Amino acid sequence: MAVQEKRIILKHIDQPGYTTDIDCYLRHGGYEVLKKTLTQKPEDLCAEVLKSGVRGRGGAGFPCGLKWKFLDRKSGKPIYLVCNADESEPGTFKDRQIIHKDPHQLIEGMMVSCFAIQAKAAYIYIRGEFPEGAKILEKAIEEARAHNMVGENVLGTGYSCDIFVHRGAGAYICGEETGLIESLEGKRAYPRIKPPYFPAVLGLYQCPTAVNNVETLCHIKHAIDMGGEEYAKIGTPGNTGTRIICVSGHVQKPGYYEFECGALTMGQLIHEVCGGLRPGRKLKAIIPGGSSAKVLRADERYKGKTKDGKEFDWGIEDIPMDFDSLAAAGSMSGSGGVVVMDDSTDMLEVLANINAFYAHESCGQCTPCREGSLWMKKITTRMSEGQARREDVDLLKSVADQIAGRTICAFGEACAWPTQSFALKFRDEFLEKADRQAEDREESGVRSRGSQEVGT
Repeated sequence: MAVQEKRIILKHIDQPGYTTDIDCYLRHGGYEVLKKTLTQKPEDLCAEVLKSGVRGRGGAGFPCGLKWKFLDRKSGKPIYLVCNADESEPGTFKDRQIIHKDPHQLIEGMMVSCFAIQAKAAYIYIRGEFPEGAKILEKAIEEARAHNMVGENVLGTGYSCDIFVHRGAGAYICGEETGLIESLEGKRAYPRIKPPYFPAVLGLYQCPTAVNNVETLCHIKHAIDMGGEEYAKIGTPGNTGTRIICVSGHVQKPGYYEFECGALTMGQLIHEVCGGLRPGRKLKAIIPGGSSAKVLRADERYKGKTKDGKEFDWGIEDIPMDFDSLAAAGSMSGSGGVVVMDDSTDMLEVLANINAFYAHESCGQCTPCREGSLWMKKITTRMSEGQARREDVDLLKSVADQIAGRTICAFGEACAWPTQSFALKFRDEFLEKADRQAEDREESGVRSRGSQEVGT
């Protein structure tokens, strides 16, 4: 039986006649959850989110309810909510769809979340390359404010909270929550050292702050509407709810799809949902969670134990699409960006492209990352331009190994993991390319010397 989408977040998106204005949203039951929420106790709402098991959809997969539980409520300082809409991970485009096609769902999710944690104000930090998305959100917030869903004395309940849109300047590092907060405060986006600067304690303006992804905040609305226990029945234990998966690369039907977490395998996603590979091609590799996720090789067996202790022996197409299974297979679910590569792919070119991106996006605060990302770019660029050497594979891994785990933020891992995994999984291909290029250089040198001798 073919696996079916379960659209919760994308329920109305792409439906004929569904528009971004508030009247359309209200006709489809919009803001009813907010009205219900405002009659409940904030601590009860937080408890429901904890019970729901909602995990962050931005990359790390950290439980949202637990993140909220860490908020410092004893300091007396105001609490802030920040929506991370800096969707900059290559291969990921789900949050953009929500912003462009259903902005009021995000606003309602934010207001529900704000009331639950008793936030004084909320900010949407949107990436600089989404100018149209920023305009759509600004208009939607104005509409919501006009209907008393946002702003002073929301729906006459005495609770006040406004939402502000802040446009980034196009920096990948601002997807890291403390770098985002620094940028929001008007400073250079250098990630903060944790501890002591955990956002839940010392976040925006040194106040307790919850930073949540666009998709995550939309899930909060539905989790509170259903109730935590009911929501937790969707998906699998520890991987509750649905997940929007973005598929790009060498499939017949790339796009964005929503499924229960763990309800389908990688093979079902590629063949049943995305129409299979291009005609006459074979699967070579998959990056399952955005470009920073470790690459998975198609002809490899993945063996080990799952989080609950069960042994597994999977081919790449057997891997369930959830947080824990992909982690057990040696990669991660990350931002949900699945990049499919067939046997026409030059893996060196892919890595060179990824390394060029991360070298450009490093904020430069930490020496291992600032220097290492640039060296990895230089090496793979040289290799792709016909100057590869056999020792380059070990050199690349050595540089990457000296970045991961040695930086203030997770950008170190983000730029190191692709190189580490490509150098490990496709070592033979890189060595073969180096040998072939060496032969080409030798032949070119012989021809060059021959032509010089003829000329004399």
